[in-house]
Amino acid sequence: MNLDEMILISVDDHVIEPPDMFVGRLPKEYEADAPQLVHREDGTDVWKFRDTVIPNAALNAIAGRPKEEYGLEPQGLDEVRPGCYDVHERVKDMNAGGLLAQMNFPSFPGFAGRLFVTEDVDFSLALVRAYNDWHVEDWCGAYPGRFIPMTIPVIWDAELCAAEVRRNAARGVHSLTFSENPAVMGMPSFHDEFWNPLWKALCDTNTVLSIHIGSSGRITVPAVDSPPDVMMTLQPMNIVSAAADLLWSRVIKDFPDLRIALSEGGTGWIPYFLERADKTYDTHATWTMQDFGGKKPSDVFREHFLTCFITDSLGVGLRHEIGIDNISWECDYPHSDSAWPNAPEELWADFQKWNVPGDEINKITYQNAMRWYSFDPFAHVTKEEVTVGALRRAAEGHDISVKPRSHQVIQPQDKLKQFRLRARAAVAGTTTSR
Repeated sequence: MNLDEMILISVDDHVIEPPDMFVGRLPKEYEADAPQLVHREDGTDVWKFRDTVIPNAALNAIAGRPKEEYGLEPQGLDEVRPGCYDVHERVKDMNAGGLLAQMNFPSFPGFAGRLFVTEDVDFSLALVRAYNDWHVEDWCGAYPGRFIPMTIPVIWDAELCAAEVRRNAARGVHSLTFSENPAVMGMPSFHDEFWNPLWKALCDTNTVLSIHIGSSGRITVPAVDSPPDVMMTLQPMNIVSAAADLLWSRVIKDFPDLRIALSEGGTGWIPYFLERADKTYDTHATWTMQDFGGKKPSDVFREHFLTCFITDSLGVGLRHEIGIDNISWECDYPHSDSAWPNAPEELWADFQKWNVPGDEINKITYQNAMRWYSFDPFAHVTKEEVTVGALRRAAEGHDISVKPRSHQVIQPQDKLKQFRLRARAAVAGTTTSR
């Protein structure tokens, strides 16, 4: 196998929602109160929903922009690549980056859809259903076989959430984005029986609970004056906490078919995590009364969890300690961790470094994603059409050059001020950027 022969399915990318996404999707009585994309005098575009204003942070849409433009300032849609919000341009960008398929997490509603929680249950449910219909029908439906469909939850009501899971599973959706810690959102924790209807629906429909870092609205910021590099370094830590909380919970014992993806959490930490879990079980199970039915926590982890990485050379080297059937790759387009359009080269270099054989490459790059998410792109395309090399040949002439797009240059010291404002909100749990 060589680089051009790889087939890439990414299980974590992001969509910047287009301004017309709610048009024609809400009952008449709710249309006037729907979220709106508002263009402001300073040239930025923000989503406004009632009293909440959600800017588009520059780190969320940096594809094709120079590093000097990275930061946290809000932007206008004309300052980002059209592939961030236009599905036709997205597919062109995917081809240029050698990607067969993506799974796209939401942006402005938050990963757990908590923006849509209002005092009017019917309105809130209408918003969730409208978002999911747009994502499944307009975004994913525009190019069958190119997107793994994902829906947002009815986060405030487990029964309604279960019903929405079943509604979408009936049309081929097997991924639900969810909070990595509902307790800090003011909801019952993973351990509460409140969520039982949801767990049952996920098991019944073979739907994966995809929990993304930062999806609770809390991020790991030790202090409001910590440098932004601290937050960037510690981003995966939220997912480590979620993995422990769920691994030791009654949930995976009571619902043995439940499957969970640790989205954008990386993989290099997992061998130590599993070693520590097994040691904890061996030392403390007598008094904590944990019982995995004769299995070790590491065995149970591999039965329930999909681990996901963007760039993680160490994790590739430790793939057998993690579980070769439990690893999937992510591109993270258009976020700042993404190597698009050169992600295949970056990934291939790690495969070469660790002498990964072709059968294991295929599991990591596309087969595990297909199996976990019940996704079959080859019902629509042939393998020969969607290798890295074939897709890039199909994209010849598509502009992927790095170019300045910002209307104004924000000085580093001003970006730091904006970051600290967001950090205060993150520490308080009031940010909705994730």
